[in-house]
Amino acid sequence: MPRTALIVGASRTLGRALAAEYLRLGWTVIGTVRGDRRTELHDLAETADGRLVIETLDMTETEQLAALRDRLAGRTIDLLFVNAGITRGDLPIAEVPTEMFTEVLVTNALSPLRVIETLRPLVAPAGTIGVMSSRQGSLSLNTNGGQDAYRASKSALNQLMRCYAARYADDLHTLLLINPGWVKTELGGPGALLTIEDRIPGVAATINAQSGKPGLQFLDYQGEVVPW
Repeated sequence: MPRTALIVGASRTLGRALAAEYLRLGWTVIGTVRGDRRTELHDLAETADGRLVIETLDMTETEQLAALRDRLAGRTIDLLFVNAGITRGDLPIAEVPTEMFTEVLVTNALSPLRVIETLRPLVAPAGTIGVMSSRQGSLSLNTNGGQDAYRASKSALNQLMRCYAARYADDLHTLLLINPGWVKTELGGPGALLTIEDRIPGVAATINAQSGKPGLQFLDYQGEVVPW
């Protein structure tokens, strides 16, 4: 029976490409989008022979998370992957408005953990839970500064995942924080070294290679450990 991946934040760029890669690998995919507008994921669904189901979710809205959990009740998810990341400009922290900082932290750190806590009952006992993190979330690798709010949000995400891993230390779930590298997206910018097509197969391969290995790891798209 085909395995099932639930990819939260799959409407475009990295999330959409990850959905496409798992379809290519023979999985069934459930992908979430915000709102009711047509997205790149809808275009992908037209070529997926019914193996791609699109669900609507704004992960910052807790009632929508609960509704999604209820709609998917009875389904077994082999991979739950949260793809979330916004940046609101490269400002020194003293110049970041409170509202902006709150938005970035809620989207990049708080909401992914709410997704995981809400949907974890759907994940197979030895399934995988992953989140798209970033090298910029690493404290030890931050030697240049910049992108203060974004870096803070990804460091917070990593810390919250460690809290989650400790809280459920007896679980057999594989827990992953994935650094996709510097990719040419709206967030990564045009100066990034590689394209989505270069990186996403490696991201999926890294995720799948860790299947069945309980505990939390912070890895890059080549399966290499990223220092905390």
